[in-house]
Amino acid sequence: MFDNLFGRFYEQFIVQKGYQMMLDGLKSTVIIALGALVIGVLMGTLVAIVKVRQNRGVIGWILSGIADIYIAIIRGTPVMVQLLLVYFGLLSPLGVSAMIVAILVFGLNSGAYVAEIIRSGIQAVDKGQMEAARSIGMTRAQAMKLIVIPQALKIVLPSFGNEFVSLIKETSVLSYVGVVEILRKGALWNAATFNTFEAYIGVALVYMLLTIPSSKLVKHLEKKMANSNAE
Repeated sequence: MFDNLFGRFYEQFIVQKGYQMMLDGLKSTVIIALGALVIGVLMGTLVAIVKVRQNRGVIGWILSGIADIYIAIIRGTPVMVQLLLVYFGLLSPLGVSAMIVAILVFGLNSGAYVAEIIRSGIQAVDKGQMEAARSIGMTRAQAMKLIVIPQALKIVLPSFGNEFVSLIKETSVLSYVGVVEILRKGALWNAATFNTFEAYIGVALVYMLLTIPSSKLVKHLEKKMANSNAE
């Protein structure tokens, strides 16, 4: 049975060039995941800094409250619900493309998780690092930028890798707003050929083609940073 399934898959995926459909969807998935990761890291870093800031004034407390509400809403609702609300409820009537909406929604969603990742990384850095930086004349902002955050990023690098892998897999819901990504290409292949097994095995392989090298790269960077610290 397995020989027959493998033969059918090879015929449809390789000989009949079904992989070309998957590669078309791959482009959209990569663009959205990378764009969302950039937004997520920028948003998450800003939110994390707001949350760990000490000696807050009134504006600081307001910003911290907004950050808490943002994180609670994003982490408390499924990304698909966020996507549908923003696309159909807000931006689609304004003519914003589904790709742009996808990058924005996934970026804001990722930002809430990245904020908690970076916050935990910042708090894991020895407080003496900040005190030492301040003692040589650095401002708190300079110390955070040049001393604390670089060390925190090393600590949270594995979590960043996991976040990127999660982003790639979460893009599978984008067909609900008309984005033709990997899973949607697989569904179209299945509808055209009725080869369900071949189509969705192809989808799984393409996702693995993205996620496994990403995980390996993060592990390599983690080891490289560990070696540089040891030296």
